[in-house]
Amino acid sequence: MNTNQKSPSDSGANHPTGNSCNPLLGHAISHAATLIGLFAIVLWGFMAGLVRLVSESFGATLGSALIYTVGGMLLLIVRRPKPISQAPRKYLVAGGLMFIAYETSISLSIGLATTNAQSVEVSLVNYLWPTLLVLMTAAVSHKRGSVSEALPGAIVATVGVAMAVGGENLDVQEAVANIASNPLPYALAFAGAFIWAIYATVTPSMSDGYDGTTIFFCCVAVVLWIIHFVSGDGLPAVAPGIGGYISLLACAASIAGGYACWGYGMLHGSMETLAIGSYATPLFSTASSTLLLGVTLGMPFWIGVALVVVGSLINVWFARRR
Repeated sequence: MNTNQKSPSDSGANHPTGNSCNPLLGHAISHAATLIGLFAIVLWGFMAGLVRLVSESFGATLGSALIYTVGGMLLLIVRRPKPISQAPRKYLVAGGLMFIAYETSISLSIGLATTNAQSVEVSLVNYLWPTLLVLMTAAVSHKRGSVSEALPGAIVATVGVAMAVGGENLDVQEAVANIASNPLPYALAFAGAFIWAIYATVTPSMSDGYDGTTIFFCCVAVVLWIIHFVSGDGLPAVAPGIGGYISLLACAASIAGGYACWGYGMLHGSMETLAIGSYATPLFSTASSTLLLGVTLGMPFWIGVALVVVGSLINVWFARRR
């Protein structure tokens, strides 16, 4: 990636697969970069189940710190960033703070959930980020009526996500009672969803082509180590077996690789396509978790999948019309 701004014609030469212009970045969109960005959704799909396995072996706070430490080391090997002096200061500060705030808020929200039902509900709140991202991407496109056109598909897909993730365990009255009794994790999850949607929407135009994913990821590792030591959690009571270390490496590769792919897709691909494709994140996550944790998928999941597909197709149809 070149940190110098290029004209649309220059960018098109560097990205022969691009055939349209990103209005936020001012260069041609690469279809290959969009596909790389979409691959992040597949990698993130394994995150929930692998994080659970790592937490069972190392504990919640230590496991999270280790995941991001190993992931940061992997990124430094395969995605070593350009000299930090080349990065726009506004991008480093604003983007870094949003990245760290998102990861921290999500980690804390899951940790503060006191029951399995609350964990599912907090996850659902976090998965509002694809909807928020679709709406924000439409808003910044400056195309007349784009937000109102994106809204129907967003609603249908969000209902599908709720059914796919919540399944038969989702009870609206119970959810309201849980929020009233323990509002902090829900507030943190919603704040995280909102922050990530803003991050994905605004940072590409701030970056001037600089990819700070590796730097931000390593900063998150530092924050998680601080949280671990402040929490007073020590080493696991039982030494992790080889399976625990394999899960740790796989989880770190899944999360770090997902962020690397997403960061590249944001800078060089179609943000509109990535936003719509992000609806698949909770579906991949739920499906992979059932495989890793030995849970059976019920009919609500498949109904939810169908609704997500319908909602995404509605968004795609409106996007093509624009």
